[in-house]
Amino acid sequence: MTVISTKDAPEAIGPYSQGYISGGFIFTSGQIAIVPATGEIVEGGIEEQAEQACKNVCAVLKAGGSSAGKVVKTTCFLADMGDFSKFNEVYARYFGGKPARSCVAVKNLPKNVLCEVEAIAEA
Repeated sequence: MTVISTKDAPEAIGPYSQGYISGGFIFTSGQIAIVPATGEIVEGGIEEQAEQACKNVCAVLKAGGSSAGKVVKTTCFLADMGDFSKFNEVYARYFGGKPARSCVAVKNLPKNVLCEVEAIAEA
């Protein structure tokens, strides 16, 4: 197993890694709307937060030698399922290959963000 670490995605805010390469796959940790350069949550609503979360996932994938085009599965967490349509519009720009996906509403997310995205991709 190989740990993935990049300055182009937010540092882990807990006892975990940004991602791992194992068995020919990359497993990313859930990424939220933190701007890596500042460590702050991106300003705006669900569209802006989804955009930043997807950018962060893609940065971890790139650091592991992969890309959004090699993603086979994502898991998406929304603070409000009422944001589902707006979230999907942004998500589709990053994951146009339509990987398998689970999307669930949760009570709270870290730092009270509106969404979180994790991915599994071919390395």
